[in-house]
Amino acid sequence: MENRVGIGFDVHQLVEGRPLILGGVEIPFEKGLLGHSDADVLVHALMDALLGAAALGDIGQHFPDTDEAYRGACSMELLAQVKTLIEDKGYAIGNMDMTLMAQRPKIKAHIGDMTANIAKVLAVEESQINIKGTTTEKLGFIGREEGIAAQAVCLLCR
Repeated sequence: MENRVGIGFDVHQLVEGRPLILGGVEIPFEKGLLGHSDADVLVHALMDALLGAAALGDIGQHFPDTDEAYRGACSMELLAQVKTLIEDKGYAIGNMDMTLMAQRPKIKAHIGDMTANIAKVLAVEESQINIKGTTTEKLGFIGREEGIAAQAVCLLCR
């Protein structure tokens, strides 16, 4: 059996006038993330981890922000496309571990819904997914609530 590990990272600026979508869940908050798509930073980091593990490049190659077809795109739909790409190379998902870095909002109450959304799209068990949140103790752009970042690690097997 071949095992491959991938790491993903993404960051988006918080702005007024946009919904905050994390893990496919709309989180009640006074700001949302700026981006060409829905700017779901958690799913973007996960997609990069999955693509990286399969040596398939990154989300910018597959879903460029210069392509109008992806303006306002739902990241969960893009995640489904990534699933197809990795399966076409013969990989199955082992597990995923993600960290969302935000001073606010707190995500604890939404982790179950995020996990369920991702599990459904990727057709995996919820037990294969771990999502956690952390702050930066009010340091840096995250601490000043200027943006949110996420990182993800995944294991693919074939």
